[in-house]
Amino acid sequence: MATRREFIRLSLAALAGAGVGTIPFFPAYATQPALGKLVSYAGTPNPHGAFEQMYWLSGDCLSQPITSVVGAPLPVGGSHKTSKSLTVMHFNDLHNMISLPHKKKGTTHRFSQIVQIVEERRENAGHDDIVLLLSGGDDHTGSVYDELVGWTPTEYVVDPAYSVYTVAGVDGAAIGNHELDRGAAVLQKGIRDAARFPVLSANLYGSKSLESGQDYYPAVIGVTKGMRVGLVGLTTPVDTHVNTKDDPDLTVGSPVQAIKNLLPELGKHVDVIVILSHCGYGLSKNCSGKAGAARFLGEGDVMIAQAAGESASCPVLVVGGHTHTPLNANGLESKNVVGGVAILQAGGRGSHLGEARLSLGKNGGVVDARLHTLKKRDQRVAKGRAKYASLEQDFDYDKKFERTFVAPLLKQLEGKLAGVIGQVSGHPDVSDKAVVAKRYTQEMALANYMNDSLVARSKYFPGGPVDISLFNATGFSSGIPTSGPLTFQDWYDVMPFADTVVVVDMTGKQIGQMLKSNAKRLVRPEELAGDNPVDPSGYVSRGFLHFSKGLRYAVSLNNSAQKATVSDVTIHGRPLRSVAGQTFRVAMNSYVAAGAYGESWNGNPIGAGVVGEIPGYDVTKLAKLDTGLVYRNEIIAHIKETNKVSPDTGARLDGRLKVK
Repeated sequence: MATRREFIRLSLAALAGAGVGTIPFFPAYATQPALGKLVSYAGTPNPHGAFEQMYWLSGDCLSQPITSVVGAPLPVGGSHKTSKSLTVMHFNDLHNMISLPHKKKGTTHRFSQIVQIVEERRENAGHDDIVLLLSGGDDHTGSVYDELVGWTPTEYVVDPAYSVYTVAGVDGAAIGNHELDRGAAVLQKGIRDAARFPVLSANLYGSKSLESGQDYYPAVIGVTKGMRVGLVGLTTPVDTHVNTKDDPDLTVGSPVQAIKNLLPELGKHVDVIVILSHCGYGLSKNCSGKAGAARFLGEGDVMIAQAAGESASCPVLVVGGHTHTPLNANGLESKNVVGGVAILQAGGRGSHLGEARLSLGKNGGVVDARLHTLKKRDQRVAKGRAKYASLEQDFDYDKKFERTFVAPLLKQLEGKLAGVIGQVSGHPDVSDKAVVAKRYTQEMALANYMNDSLVARSKYFPGGPVDISLFNATGFSSGIPTSGPLTFQDWYDVMPFADTVVVVDMTGKQIGQMLKSNAKRLVRPEELAGDNPVDPSGYVSRGFLHFSKGLRYAVSLNNSAQKATVSDVTIHGRPLRSVAGQTFRVAMNSYVAAGAYGESWNGNPIGAGVVGEIPGYDVTKLAKLDTGLVYRNEIIAHIKETNKVSPDTGARLDGRLKVK
């Protein structure tokens, strides 16, 4: 089989979004199969990947069990009787962080590090060794590269993630929840234009734009070196943008039900099944993670692995995603084998590349698993210093890949990233240090500025101005420079996710109930100093909210989260009791408006280390207007209007929240 380097000539046309989209690639089914059946089509695998043949499968995996596969005859197996090995190289939740430009530290080449490791494995593979490269989903949303995707199909330039995945030899990817942030029509554009590998979900259905059996598939069967590998995709029902105005019937069904319906039949036709599950890892049914990071999952990978072990007649692996959990760092851990099925996950945002090896001899099973830590760049650290060996150097990544495929993307972004949107007046309260120290524990100047800016921008909103704005603490990824020019890149680093602005009507009483819930979500002083301290520099997914200046209140921490109380609440200067029955227009980001399932604004117990099973306030029951306006873009527009971020323009502490 030709190596990736022999396909280098395809580069620039693919990355520019020109040419590749005109090449027929994906099989299209004239009719959908009857219930209980899958249709197979002998199609084309990624020419840069590991598979020699591919059979694309289409059908409904949710309504009832699959009992047969019709269409193109599937390959006859037998490799499970021979001594072959399958190496699965896997990553998840890269969030378009292909590379990370930094003015002082230099550029971290995350995806090109992955490419170098995988290519070495493939080039050194023996006659009976197969090396796959797979993504567990959430390949989009979270970096400056998102700006090349656009917000509508007409704004689309290129899908950076799927473009580089193709030429890197990715063999399959799950649809994660963030794949749908910009709508199914934009995702369809990226798939058709740039993805030359199967994009998979067995439990997503109903989209008017994204066509099952043409744009994405429940499963495929790839064949190489006589081994038949079934790939299945799953999408989390949690945090996925469904039932939107533009795509009202888009729905995500039960991943466990899809596995139970699909795997008994699929297992008859393959030697091994790899489930690409963007559903999250947890040791219990409904949550996952360490202190400060536990999340509500619903049907996560433990339940999926259990169902897979009971359903399939061949070895199964689960390659997970969604919770950004690094599993099996130094070998497969027994707790990550459920029902005989190994669960894998490689952190998130380019922190790791996973590697697992499965032998298909008599005793089929995972014989090894590990994580490769991907290095960060910091060119300020000189050779010989203590940290030098742990930092990315030029020999750690594939420079030819970076130069040929990634550099053209950055070139297209240069103007956007470097564009100055305003000036920052010397002010330490907006720095990275201030944001990390305060976002989960107290009032924060940058949050004040952002929420007040959105209220000011709301004069342009459908339905008119809002009274209050809010934003969740986990949405603040960094601070900004404390003085000098402020660029698009600087502000993108603050809030990289693609939230839209949603307006809800809330009574004063409902706002008071939200504040009571918010008081129980603060990271408390004793948690920062305990035996298992919460790390405020990480992702503390309690859903703590910051508000605009129209809402002022005090929190008494008392001696536990359960006993935390709220007092002195005023809305535009009036005591809460006097406006309890009055209705206010409240602007929030779409993640919170959808219930923020990972942060429990949906009635579920507040997680992330909060003791006592305290139910969160349920935002999902409120009537909503999704303005379609991008939250980040509205703040940038305000900065451009005022041309200044300073205490005079609202970047200051004013006592709107007092913690005692």
